[in-house]
Amino acid sequence: MLAATGTVDGVPAQRSPRPRPAGRVRDLRGAAVAGPRRLGFPAGDIVVVSGLPGGGKSTLIKRAAEDGGIDSQDARERWERRMPGALPYAVYRPLVRAAHYWGLWRRLRTGDSVVVHDCGTQMWVRGMLAAAARRRGRSLHLLLLDTTAEEARSGQEARGRRVSAYAFARHRGAVGRLLRDAEAGRLPAGCDSAVILDRRSAAAVTRICFF
Repeated sequence: MLAATGTVDGVPAQRSPRPRPAGRVRDLRGAAVAGPRRLGFPAGDIVVVSGLPGGGKSTLIKRAAEDGGIDSQDARERWERRMPGALPYAVYRPLVRAAHYWGLWRRLRTGDSVVVHDCGTQMWVRGMLAAAARRRGRSLHLLLLDTTAEEARSGQEARGRRVSAYAFARHRGAVGRLLRDAEAGRLPAGCDSAVILDRRSAAAVTRICFF
């Protein structure tokens, strides 16, 4: 079993505030023997999972996060069960977003470790998470899923939720910038480490844990 630490150097967790480690990027795409089975991060840190819509973020979080993580899709599904089937999602989407961020805010206030779905790969979301990590003297880590447009669209179709061409192009641009920066060893502002996963290596991850 291979453990890929958030800081990528195997530094054990400490519950007291500590100096943040220098940013590191670990590229696990095409990893031998299907990649790692466990991704471990220091207790109290925050992990944000980013990637294209349909690229497997929710699947990874539900399968591997110790407590199921914080996923905007969960909020959407709860509201969908309460709304008339004929009502377009766009009508109540602001309520879904508000419910998701309210739940995220409440979770961040506890100081617990958390895995978060990066809704829309928006910079302000990562900025908010980075600020929350800094306030508690901890670190923010990025899990970046590198999937092709075809893989992502297939994932959208499998869940019956196709993203508009305009929104998908916007997501592709944001994810592409993240990938280019990570491949060059540059981390998004506020992130202390990044792990890049492709479809195969992401499927091999069975646990995202904090120690």
